[in-house]
Amino acid sequence: MGNTFGKLFRVTTFGESHGGAVGAIVDGCPPRIAISQSEVQVELDRRRPGQSSVTTPRDETDAVHILSGIFEGQTLGTPIALLVHNKDQQPQAYDHLKDVFRPSHADFTYQQKYGIRDHRGGGRSSARETVGRVAAGAIARKLIQPVEIVAWVRRIHDLEAAVDPARVTREEVEAQIVRCPDPVVARKMVEKIHALKEAGDSVGGVIEAVARNVPVGLGEPVFDRLEAELAKAMLSLPAVKGFEVGSGFGGTYLTGSQHNDPFYNDGGTVRTRSNHSGGVQGGISNGEDVVIRVAFKPTATIAKKQDTVDAKGQDTELAARGRHDPCVLPRAVPIVEAMMALVLADHLLRWKAQCGS
Repeated sequence: MGNTFGKLFRVTTFGESHGGAVGAIVDGCPPRIAISQSEVQVELDRRRPGQSSVTTPRDETDAVHILSGIFEGQTLGTPIALLVHNKDQQPQAYDHLKDVFRPSHADFTYQQKYGIRDHRGGGRSSARETVGRVAAGAIARKLIQPVEIVAWVRRIHDLEAAVDPARVTREEVEAQIVRCPDPVVARKMVEKIHALKEAGDSVGGVIEAVARNVPVGLGEPVFDRLEAELAKAMLSLPAVKGFEVGSGFGGTYLTGSQHNDPFYNDGGTVRTRSNHSGGVQGGISNGEDVVIRVAFKPTATIAKKQDTVDAKGQDTELAARGRHDPCVLPRAVPIVEAMMALVLADHLLRWKAQCGS
């Protein structure tokens, strides 16, 4: 239950943090979409742990194995199975958590709901599950071409980069280990993450993302509005606590005359002079850039001592051990991009199915 995303382009993820493997089954992908294993691997390499000094030291190559659905570099139209083995497992590092609930984790709620849980790194609730999402997202990207999706770290704690979503490039993002395209702010972000890591603490922030060249017509009225689907996709990610599209909460400071996006004719194409709507009006894409922002809380696992309770309900203290990201945002950038691609791929197929174009 709750492990499958999408209606026509359907992705089911599986696996636990310290189980044998994680991965995804992609069903509904049209045939003859050109995709190679190396293209999937590029995205997984951006998400994998141990890639820089600001991420967890867990050393996983995250090598993807495509078991079905792709033949001679093209999709077959059959289910695509993507598997990534967990190599650098240290389940013994979590023995002290077997009977203790970590603050702000899924430990307590999973135990209460199911009566059993995998305490090794959070099991199914771990961000390790997102490996399957990123692998599936790499396929979705090929389906939605020429749509281009770029995400970046806009803010960490109180350090914010002023970046124009219309201009930021993937090359600028990937040039910084913190994945903030502003090199001056990026250096300050790295310093802050290192300082908090040294203090046994963590930090959160905001990832901004843009989808360019999105055709007019994606999204459906009422319950399946494009922004609603994007919100569900992003809020399904571990550590996410907030979502905005377009002006978001900032739009509440404007009047209607300031916020409205005036239309104009641009050589036969209807455009808007501003984009407070974030590329979505009435729940349907309008052809402008789709711009979203996603808020990530500070990593819940920290080395500082915290009050908690054990499985018997007794008060106790916990200072977490193990390998964890002091800030999840740098590695979350490709995950946000993947989820955006999955939403757009699903709605592209739904649009074609209903409207025939």
